[in-house]
Amino acid sequence: MFVQGIDIPEGPDPQDPNVWPYTVPAVGRLLSEPLEFRAPVTFLVGENGSGKSTLVEGIAEAYGLDARGGRAGRKYANNRPKTPLGERLRLDLTHRGARQMSAGRRARTGYFLRAETTFGFAEAVSGMHGYWDEDLAEHSHGEGFLIILNAMFDKPGLYLMDEPEAALSFMSCLRLVGLMHDLAESGSQIICATHSPILSALPGADVVEVGEHGARRAKWEDLEMVDHWRRYMADPGRYLRHIVDP
Repeated sequence: MFVQGIDIPEGPDPQDPNVWPYTVPAVGRLLSEPLEFRAPVTFLVGENGSGKSTLVEGIAEAYGLDARGGRAGRKYANNRPKTPLGERLRLDLTHRGARQMSAGRRARTGYFLRAETTFGFAEAVSGMHGYWDEDLAEHSHGEGFLIILNAMFDKPGLYLMDEPEAALSFMSCLRLVGLMHDLAESGSQIICATHSPILSALPGADVVEVGEHGARRAKWEDLEMVDHWRRYMADPGRYLRHIVDP
């Protein structure tokens, strides 16, 4: 593993807990209690607005990855300043992670994949050395995601993902589960924000549910999203009768 935990340390410029992003419970909690990472693969799950994507982006920035996404060790033409969380977040690194950080930007291995910017970013790096050879325009949205995943998630490193299931079918999600498993076995660490009960069922993964309560560990079978999917698949009408006029 590379990152053991995250927190927001006290400093000469204390953050106002009434200002975003500290108003997000999962982020505000870091002002008083660190979030630990205990397994090679950690899933952050929760509703929209719960803070899971904000946390993943903050970790990416704290590790030196481009906030738009991309591979470790590369700097892109991006004048966007770090987010307030990225500026303040502190990573509790393992010996391996500290060694990579101290060795400099080019020594870091890993990738930040965020669904909302993936293809805009892919256009920017198309044809650059060290990326994929395929022309993503000749492939479907989901196929393009898999090409990027297979090409970039190829060696032990820190891999961050924000809703990678967005473009993937059921079977493609299973392929991603297999890739995550192989990466974990190779010595990588993965931190993934997701709405997917398929991905978060990866055996041995740690699942952290974020929401109004802050952040807490949970078993996959006890997750609210798993319960909703089970109920919906068993009887869609129980949900749709409140949404669709008869």
